[in-house]
Parts: sequence; C-alpha cells; structure tokens
Amino acid sequence: MTELGSVTWPPAPIKTERLVLRASEARDRAAFIELLASPEVHTYLGGPRPRDELEREIPEVPERWPGSFVVDLDGAMIGQILLRRATGHRRPAAAGKVDLGYLFLPRAWGFGYAAEGCAAALDWFDGVLPGEPVVLTTQTANVGSMRLAAKLGFTEVERFQAWDAEQWLGLRSPVTPSA
Repeated sequence: MTELGSVTWPPAPIKTERLVLRASEARDRAAFIELLASPEVHTYLGGPRPRDELEREIPEVPERWPGSFVVDLDGAMIGQILLRRATGHRRPAAAGKVDLGYLFLPRAWGFGYAAEGCAAALDWFDGVLPGEPVVLTTQTANVGSMRLAAKLGFTEVERFQAWDAEQWLGLRSPVTPSA
C-alpha cells in the first residue's frame, strides 16, 4: 500500500477556495466506481475496469489509506488525489520518492479543480514531510496532465517507453523549510 512515514491519517479536511480534500467515506463508493470504470478517465491509464468487477471488489469505504484524498465539490466527490511512495517504480529516478497521482470525473474537467486540489495536497505534504521530493509520471500524449505538471512546478527528469507509449517523469524539488 502506501507508506508516508509517521503521518497522522486522516488529516483534518483541507479546504481550498472551492474544494475540500478529505478521507473517503461510504457515500463516495459510487463515485469511485464511476471514476475507475470511465473510459475517458482511463484513456492514458491502460483503459477502464469493468463496472461489474468494481461493484464486487470495491469495499463500502473505498481507498481509505494514507495519501488518498477525495476531492469534494459542494458535498460530492469529483476526483481523487494520491500521494504514495513509489515502490517498485520502473524508473530509478522515482524509486522511493512520493508519487503524485490524480483522477477526476470528466464532468469536473476544465475548471481548474485538478490544479487547485493538487496544489493544496502538495502544500499539505510539504508541511508534514518537509524536504521530500515528489515525482509525477504521465504519458506525453496527455497534454492536460503535462500542462498541470508544469503548473505545479514539476520539471522533466526523463522520458521513457512503457505500456506502448512515451511516458514523462517529472520531479518537484523539495520545499525546504525556512529557518
């Protein structure tokens, strides 16, 4: 699973101008199934999972582990942000670092929610684990994700082939606490 050291989980909900980042709850189960079964969401992630399989496998309270945030807009889940230790990563530059991932329902695309939510999650991360670098991997064909990575301060470390596509690995240098 995820290893974020001695981080207390779940943290208090993180509020932004429009969003709340919080731990998952039973009421989020249907949105998780929608997110994981969506062909649009999984265009660059190897394709969606079958809905009937998800209905059987997803627990009553899904994805409740350190580093998994539900992105809540007006009381409803619109996405998920993940911060997890990159164990067994294909790229040495990412091994052992914390990896940022995110999934948003298509109806939430184009409003800046991913940038707002990911920036808030990274700010939280910098507060609980100062000095830790974060990596992000995406397909170079995923233009929106590439733009978001740049906006969040990730810089290219390398490009590589995996899953029959060119992948991009970016690094966000650690924010060092001011003395």
